[in-house]
Amino acid sequence: MKRLLSVAACIGLMPLFAASPSFGEAAKDYTDATTGIRFARITGGCFKMGDTFGDGASNEKPPHDVCVSDFSMAKQETTQNQWKVVMGNNPSFFKSCGDDCPTENVSWNDVQEFISKLNKLSGKEYRLPTEAEWEYACRSGGKSEKFCGGNDVEAVAWYFSTSGDRTQRVARKRPNGLGIYDMSGNVWEWVSDWYDEKFSSIKDNPQGPSTGSNRVIRGGGWFMLPKNVRASVRSSLEPEVHTYDVGFRLVITAP
Repeated sequence: MKRLLSVAACIGLMPLFAASPSFGEAAKDYTDATTGIRFARITGGCFKMGDTFGDGASNEKPPHDVCVSDFSMAKQETTQNQWKVVMGNNPSFFKSCGDDCPTENVSWNDVQEFISKLNKLSGKEYRLPTEAEWEYACRSGGKSEKFCGGNDVEAVAWYFSTSGDRTQRVARKRPNGLGIYDMSGNVWEWVSDWYDEKFSSIKDNPQGPSTGSNRVIRGGGWFMLPKNVRASVRSSLEPEVHTYDVGFRLVITAP
């Protein structure tokens, strides 16, 4: 059964520490021929994941060392037009925002259907990012950034005070150091992991718990306060839930 609601609670606060300058550097871009989704190629590396600024919620602790391999991430949240190209419909609550606005009101299960259809159309193997990949990319390759792209929330995020009570067109704020937009604010983003309140993991390419009841969402959305669009903020929803402030972006391991 579909449920339409807002993610306006269960979150925390956060930032991170710096990785080696070679980590997270962007290589040549890649564009999906089916949808036009543009991807930034990201060199993997190791970083401190979780609340390293000391102002996070309990589910952002303890900060721990994580390493991720190379991958490519969509520069923008999946848009309403890109969803329509693959699925032939538009489930978004904010349809009036336009084709270049993020797709929202899609459940984690809906996203899996989108990915399956896109992979058949494109011959590729797109997927949702792991939570570790998401945070590494958000922080411009594991750097010490409070928000996804720096410490100035106004520069990088659409949130409660700036959004006009709705989503906004993608890529209008400043990108992070990898050329990726809107990882803080606009819409929350589904990732692949089952939710783990304890926030602990193996070091190398963690995939999250093997089972669970909720899937992780990251990044905060247009409805949130600045403290809830920080780089380390985590929340979760049941995978069948649809809300008007949750969307997604794709990754691919080897395009």
